[in-house]
Amino acid sequence: MSNEIENKVALVTGGSRGIGAAVAVRLAEAGADVAFTYQSNDEAAGKVVEKIKQTGRRALAIRADGADAAAVVAAVDETAETFGRFDILVNNAAAFIVAPVDQIGADQLEQTIALNIRAPFVAAQAAVRHMADGGRIVSVGSNVAEHTPFPGFSLYAMSKTALTGMTKGLARDLGPRGITVNVVHPGPTDTDLNPADGENAPTFAGFTALNRYAAPDEIAATVVHLAGPGGAYVTGTTISVDGGFSA
Repeated sequence: MSNEIENKVALVTGGSRGIGAAVAVRLAEAGADVAFTYQSNDEAAGKVVEKIKQTGRRALAIRADGADAAAVVAAVDETAETFGRFDILVNNAAAFIVAPVDQIGADQLEQTIALNIRAPFVAAQAAVRHMADGGRIVSVGSNVAEHTPFPGFSLYAMSKTALTGMTKGLARDLGPRGITVNVVHPGPTDTDLNPADGENAPTFAGFTALNRYAAPDEIAATVVHLAGPGGAYVTGTTISVDGGFSA
């Protein structure tokens, strides 16, 4: 990849696996120094650090509970202090709870709100205090915010839809500074939480026009495009990278 974001600094929340890991590595390949948060898997985080370093860029793994607002703000501040600047925020960490609406407990509701809604907002608040004009905020949503074909997704769909409202508001707030804010809605993607060879994978893949799962890197490519110069005039919008799931 060309160095489209040479010497920029990025933070990816939930960057030790799946889409988050792919985004972190792609950002490094495009020229950024990359920090990322992770919940608990030190081994997985270490592997992503090594992949980032192999690109010649600096890496920082921050162990943080994404549902803890103070920990999220601290991760943003640590990124800025370690690398001396802050240019790109990718909100990726999320809770994925699927259950019938009458079986969702209060603790599951609070966890989802804390991780999927509050954390991206407080991360953005903290990030813009460090960002120079022209920064980037990209949140990873979900195709179910656009089209929810199965029961059991009400809580998750609600939380991911909230990102759209946040994004539109932040785009207006931050537009005068040239800071763009967008949401990428992935479709079925081959991760450890939703493997392409899983029991329900043929059904999910069948809802896409392309009849297949995405690789995490295919989602990451759009995120990195928005984080670079190609995203300079794209803001306040949602982009579905879902293989035609919502078509």
